[in-house]
Amino acid sequence: MKRKIFIAAGIVVLIFVVLAGVKALQISAMISAGKSFVPPPETISSAVAHEEKWQDTLSAVGSINAAQGTTLASEVPGTVAEIAFESGATVNKGDLLVRLDTSSEEAQLRAAESQLDWAKVSAERFRQLRQQNAVSQSELDQAEAALKQAQANADTINVTIEKKTIRAPFTGRAGIRLVNLGESLDARKPIVSLQSLTPVYADFSLPQQDLAQLKTGLTVQISCDAYPDKIFEGTLTAINPDLDSTTRSVGLQATLENAEQLLRPGMFVRASVTLPQEQAVLAIPATAVLSATYGDSVFVIEQSTNSGGGLVVRQQLIETGKSHGDFVSVKKGLKPGDRVASAGIFKLRNGVSIQENNEDTPKPSLSPKPSNS
Repeated sequence: MKRKIFIAAGIVVLIFVVLAGVKALQISAMISAGKSFVPPPETISSAVAHEEKWQDTLSAVGSINAAQGTTLASEVPGTVAEIAFESGATVNKGDLLVRLDTSSEEAQLRAAESQLDWAKVSAERFRQLRQQNAVSQSELDQAEAALKQAQANADTINVTIEKKTIRAPFTGRAGIRLVNLGESLDARKPIVSLQSLTPVYADFSLPQQDLAQLKTGLTVQISCDAYPDKIFEGTLTAINPDLDSTTRSVGLQATLENAEQLLRPGMFVRASVTLPQEQAVLAIPATAVLSATYGDSVFVIEQSTNSGGGLVVRQQLIETGKSHGDFVSVKKGLKPGDRVASAGIFKLRNGVSIQENNEDTPKPSLSPKPSNS
């Protein structure tokens, strides 16, 4: 009985030893395979650092203002008797817009004009009598003063009538009218907005360090979200003589013809001042730059020194400059002709094998026009 137990135990130990040996061989084979495993190369897009000549630009955000614009209102209270324009219509300088009821003033004017006529006749009579020494100089002076008083009374009533007749002070486009026929208006109550849309101003500001490069006459390009595919060109016409003491920025104004009247006062716009001189830069696609807290870097593509050959990447710190469209300039860290990874850089690390595929990658542009999604 004991012999059988020993035999069974020996068989179990033998089986355990065999299984342990097989497992050890498998683990050893896996370790050897892991050591010899070469990961497949990462697929990336590439670009070549190349020299270009860029015109420097200074960019800012601003708003559109009318060369002439105001909200019209009556200086005196009254009742709306006539509205002579349509909302949104173009009106010319001097056109009648709104007339308030002037029946009372017109009646007063007729009485004042009658008094004026009588004062004129009286003054003329006293002048003739004075020449004949029939009246004293004092009596003539009183007649002349009465004439001037009558004239002033008539002029005062005429001025009141004119103030109740609201005309366009300049040519422009009327807004939506804010009054109705028969409405009783208080003094200074808004009647309608009137804006001159040709030309218009683009007002914006730039930091004080750019002041030395600015002068009137420079070309300014304006873009806005309302017309994403259109660039409006204007001229820098005014530079503020003083700077904002809070932001240390200088106020600028560009004038645009706006012949199509697409730009409207109050629009938010992006302004770009084009500087006259061109500068040589080393340009790469902006997508090639990997930004981190320690600085910007790119992955330079090089030939592998291993026996297997192939391409690998080397991470290189760079110093970037200005951007232009889809490109960014490089001040330090690259030289012309260097190839860099331009897409798929977030899956790379120093020394990784790569393969290039530029077939499906969109080409960068200096004037990109992305489609709306």
